[in-house]
Amino acid sequence: MDNLQPALDVVVASLLISGALMSLAAGIGLLRFPDLLSRMHAATKPQVLGLLLFLLALAIEFRSWALVPVLLVCWIFQLLTSPVSAHMVGRAGYRTRHMRRDLLTIDELDDVVEKAARQRGDGP
Repeated sequence: MDNLQPALDVVVASLLISGALMSLAAGIGLLRFPDLLSRMHAATKPQVLGLLLFLLALAIEFRSWALVPVLLVCWIFQLLTSPVSAHMVGRAGYRTRHMRRDLLTIDELDDVVEKAARQRGDGP
């Protein structure tokens, strides 16, 4: 097992660097993207993959089967909460008009939201 350690160290290092780069890409995307929907995408997609790479590096480094369920639960919770939070942020941004409509190709929700607002008596 000692002769396998240098190879495992290289794998762990590459996973950690890749995970850090994905997290860095998410952070840069949050700063550089022009609108709410693009930033929302940048906050969820690379961040979840970056966390997976970090967790894989931990699993390989510690090589303990007792740690695998904990890491798996951590990643599953991230997979479940990231899309939900992104959906809620996008929905709130859409309803409060904190998004750039000029960047949308097709706005499929506009008619539905206007119709609902008219039925409630809020809209024109």
